[in-house]
Amino acid sequence: MSSLPFAADNSPAPQGAGLPTPAFSPLYQQIKGLILQSLQQGEWKPGESIPSEMELAARFRVSQGTVRKAIDELAAENLVVRRQGKGTFVATHAEQHIQYRFLKLLPDTGDASVEGPAQRSVIDCRRVRASADISRVLALRSGDPVMQAKRILSFAGVPTILEDIWLPGHAFKGLTGEQMANYQGPTYAMFEMDFGVRMVRAEEKIRAVLPDAEQAQLLQVTTATPLLSVERIAYTYNDVPMELRRGLYRTDTHHYRNELS
Repeated sequence: MSSLPFAADNSPAPQGAGLPTPAFSPLYQQIKGLILQSLQQGEWKPGESIPSEMELAARFRVSQGTVRKAIDELAAENLVVRRQGKGTFVATHAEQHIQYRFLKLLPDTGDASVEGPAQRSVIDCRRVRASADISRVLALRSGDPVMQAKRILSFAGVPTILEDIWLPGHAFKGLTGEQMANYQGPTYAMFEMDFGVRMVRAEEKIRAVLPDAEQAQLLQVTTATPLLSVERIAYTYNDVPMELRRGLYRTDTHHYRNELS
């Protein structure tokens, strides 16, 4: 059973005279933190159910309402998924409505489900030493091992996305190009299944660029063709960076779509 760094619902912790008052953290936020801790430690794997609200309330010695509020926030952040009549499950990128949450490039006509998954061509996948730039982004030391992969994603036979991907070597030891190319589902689902790493959020920087000669050849465009440059940092639990991805996107038949709320 997890230790409780807080008082139970109806038992406020005593304050010592003269001691500074600690920053207040709502009880449900503390429960959310403990559930996140269990997720990070792999107590419940992606796709598996977590204990019921009643069981979690007993475990943490709080009310079901407090647990429900914590789970509501986790669900809103796409960390868990509620299923009517079945319970609450750890979210996975294999889920239909979640699997392409980080891919915002959509066809100009139809939708992604009609277009189908991208065809992958892995140009290179190898273990290298992290440069100062890569190590800074991934919170590593310069020279630490990283897995570096370059691949092309094509739709209907047309090369559309050129990606360079860097992953911490300690977490993705043994990753191969064949593994990346042959996995039938989303790449992030493969990271979950084969390496136990779940990407829970991402940050992106987007700008318009022109390709160099090699990039233009790989994407079958001219060097005068404007492309969308997307740099993404993906994080696992507790904001630990686990992937740097730099992509060049053709937008002659696709567009980048984002929903703001």
